[in-house]
Amino acid sequence: MSAPFFSLIVVCRNAGRTLARTLDSVAAQTETDRELVVIDGASTDGTAGILVSHRQVITTVVSEPDSGVYAAMNKGTRLARGQWLLFLGADDVLVAPDTLARVRAALPAAAQHEVIAAEAAFDDGRIWRLHPRRIYRSFVHHQATFYPRALLSAHPYDETLRIQGDYDLNLRLARAGVAFRALPLLVSRCASGGLSDGGRWANYREEIAVRHRHYPAPVCWFWDLLSVLRYVRKRFVRG
Repeated sequence: MSAPFFSLIVVCRNAGRTLARTLDSVAAQTETDRELVVIDGASTDGTAGILVSHRQVITTVVSEPDSGVYAAMNKGTRLARGQWLLFLGADDVLVAPDTLARVRAALPAAAQHEVIAAEAAFDDGRIWRLHPRRIYRSFVHHQATFYPRALLSAHPYDETLRIQGDYDLNLRLARAGVAFRALPLLVSRCASGGLSDGGRWANYREEIAVRHRHYPAPVCWFWDLLSVLRYVRKRFVRG
């Protein structure tokens, strides 16, 4: 079989309340040159039944224990065959049936060595776009970012991280000279309050630790202060 143009990778565990909407949004795509890979961390709720009922749209499914979200994402990368990879959470949806078709039509012909960062909308109205100069925090939205498969195969996620593995990956790629190209197209809708958006101190602590992997402490101190202020604002001001 020839490799598909897109591989959509969904990682989940006990996502029975929201997973069907995610899979339905993939099934509705008019772009058929795609595959769907689902990595389930041995769910114990109704996820297994949803996967069975959507088996026609799923190309590859694995359900087994894993050590965390980034181990699951690396597993998905290894199983994927597509030219371009897009990761979706189990509570994310593609915004319209022609989303992937529009992305494919807009992709530059020479973009195979670039990361293509489109736009994502949170359910509270926030829109996330590429911010290439904002390296003090995540500067792309992972659920709207298309990675060449060969690039992710050569640069896997750090499985020791629990929340900020995508930030670490993107900093590594940027510092290795990989270009991030903005695509002004809304791709996905995501729930607010997720793993990296819930205002937990563990998220900001790991963000600070990741940043110090890539930049010397004198460069980081002001950015670290911003992380603390963002935590305080989200935790105690916005609630």
